[in-house]
Amino acid sequence: MTSANRAAGLTHRLLAFSRRQSLDSKPVEINQLVTSMGELLQRSLNESIVLEMQLSGQLWTAEADPNQLESALLNLALNARDAMPDGGRLVVETRNRHLDNVFTAAYGTLTPGDYVELNVSDTGCGMPENVISRAFDPFFTTKPIGQGTGLGLSMIYGFARQSRGHVIIHSEVGKGTTVSLFLPRFVGEVTADAPQDPALLPFANAGECVLIVEDDPAVRVLVSQVLSELGYAFVEAGDADSALPIIESSQRIDLMISDVGLPGMNGRQLAEIGRQIRPDLRVLFITGYAEHAAVRGGFLDPGMQLITKPFTFDLLTAKVREMIQA
Repeated sequence: MTSANRAAGLTHRLLAFSRRQSLDSKPVEINQLVTSMGELLQRSLNESIVLEMQLSGQLWTAEADPNQLESALLNLALNARDAMPDGGRLVVETRNRHLDNVFTAAYGTLTPGDYVELNVSDTGCGMPENVISRAFDPFFTTKPIGQGTGLGLSMIYGFARQSRGHVIIHSEVGKGTTVSLFLPRFVGEVTADAPQDPALLPFANAGECVLIVEDDPAVRVLVSQVLSELGYAFVEAGDADSALPIIESSQRIDLMISDVGLPGMNGRQLAEIGRQIRPDLRVLFITGYAEHAAVRGGFLDPGMQLITKPFTFDLLTAKVREMIQA
């Protein structure tokens, strides 16, 4: 499991760098996110490193994938720690920035407008210009063999660019480094998430049935075992062609769980046809990689959700219960 998760993490970082990961962008209060990570960041640092947070009091709401942002912040903190083996100061700073045409012209796809800036600064060894110019390259690392994949900064670069933002490095040898992450300001009304009912259990109600469409037998068996333990009835299909007759039948289907990358007709096309037959069909997609799923807003219709492999059973069961109850 450790090896599999390490391999999955490596793949996710490569997808992040190539800006093909599936981002779940939403309004993010970055001050709140940074504060909630304070203990984790402190535990990740040496005792000789002082952690300071300089958070703007009137910070705008940003638009980003909060899980990827947490991963990016932790990566930057670990890089800063490694640059200060003899101790020092790590500063996490947030502020509002309006980027004008002059600033954005130097960064290609970056558009002028309002951004939330997240800075991570250290007082470490710093980087020379030739290292800064290659810092975002995949697999480029200055760490000894076995101590770094060289994908931390490249993942952050891909995440920032796919989020319509950018990341910049300022560094001076012997003085330290500042990495600045720019994320677009969220435009719209922020709606609070409904609190989860702690008494809500993921177990099935009588008669609830799930259609599993997955071409990998191992994944199909695991998903069916989890659903079975929770009391769900289930029907299995190895591809879209065998799933369609089930959808067309009188079989009760409360939720369809489908891989995106099926042989022949893909999962998204199957869902489209399935909804013509059953307009209220709820669909949970599972995928390791799907180019067209990279931007969820354009891939998912209402009543559809997506989780990426490898997923935990807890996430799967929570999503199944949430979607069926909806």
